[in-house]
Amino acid sequence: MSQELLPNAGKRLEAVVDNVSYVRLPIKTRLIEAGDDLVALLREYAAPHLTPGDMLFVSEKIVCITQNRMLPIKDIKTSWLARLLSSKVRNHVGTPQFRGFGHGTAPAMQLLIEEAGVPRVLFAAAVAAVTRPLGIKGAFYYLVGKRAKSIDCPMSFTLAPYTEYAKRAPLHPDKVAQELRKTFGVETVIVDANYRGAFSLGKSTSAISEKFIRELLHDNPAGQDSEMTPFFIIRKAA
Repeated sequence: MSQELLPNAGKRLEAVVDNVSYVRLPIKTRLIEAGDDLVALLREYAAPHLTPGDMLFVSEKIVCITQNRMLPIKDIKTSWLARLLSSKVRNHVGTPQFRGFGHGTAPAMQLLIEEAGVPRVLFAAAVAAVTRPLGIKGAFYYLVGKRAKSIDCPMSFTLAPYTEYAKRAPLHPDKVAQELRKTFGVETVIVDANYRGAFSLGKSTSAISEKFIRELLHDNPAGQDSEMTPFFIIRKAA
């Protein structure tokens, strides 16, 4: 590698999945803005570090930025349904457990509704209302689907200007992952990771399982604030 790749503060490079050790090498970049070219960014920042057998993980937020999928929160017109459902989201505001507003804001919930559709959202909300008192969590997000779940608002706690923006789901993430594999010669995952867990939005191969992604990124090595490490190279440890 052309330079040493260090973990983000409070994170570790290594993770063990199914008794196999992997290193998760974070690639630090400049602030990425709308209109930037994803392939050019990866060629500049990630490609010099890639070796045969690596996997490339790309933050879906960065895919959204390069696809111009963000919009100012103030420009989102919220419905009564978005305001109602967002008020039911438990994001622990004002407590030590608070990690972000997410869909607890009406603008984010509005974009979720637009992505999934009103009938699907109403069905998911009804199921969640029944299952949550029984201790079954996550039914709402499972039923609205991964694309709707990936919608976020605001995008970051501290990284301006995105503190004032929401983002839609990325467009054609499987196609993006497959094109990146062709360009860089490594399997690629478009991933959504945060303190709650990780899941893929797009993959260049189905051989990379969701279980593998969850366990590999269980501690969110990219962080949630101003780390600016939207790309990760995943490599089996020596």
